[in-house]
Amino acid sequence: MYHKSIATLAFFAAACAGGDSAPAPGDVEVFSGIREGETVRFTGTEPFWNGTVASGEATYTAPDNIEGVTFPVERFAGNSGMSFSGMMDNQRWDMMVTPGECSDGMSDREYPYTVTLMIGEEHRRGCAWTDRQPFEERRTP
Repeated sequence: MYHKSIATLAFFAAACAGGDSAPAPGDVEVFSGIREGETVRFTGTEPFWNGTVASGEATYTAPDNIEGVTFPVERFAGNSGMSFSGMMDNQRWDMMVTPGECSDGMSDREYPYTVTLMIGEEHRRGCAWTDRQPFEERRTP
C-alpha cells in the first residue's frame, strides 16, 4: 500500500512539473490559479461522478451514492497545477487539477480545468471549475 501511494504521488508530481527538465531549487513558481479558500467543483462521466473541494474537505458523489462522501484532503500546489489527496472509504483518493480547456462530452460546456482522479487503482478523467473561473456554455451557430 505504501509503495502505491509513493507511485501515485510521483505521478502527480510529474504532472505538476511539466516540461522536460527540472528547474533549479527556488526557480519554481507555485501554481496560483486556484486561490486558497476557493471552492473547486469537478465532474466526469462513465461512470458519472462529481463533487467539490473546499476548506480542506472533498465531497465526492456518484450514482450509487447521491448523498456523497465527505472526507479531509490536503492541498498541494505544483508549478503547473494542484492536487488534493486524502482517504475515501479506506481507499487513496488523489485528484490533480490542471489548467486547460475541457469538455465533459455530454453537455455544451467548456471548463477551464482538466481533472485526473485516482481512487485506489481506478483512474478517471474529468473537468473542473471554480466560482471565480466558471465553465462557459458553448455557442451553437
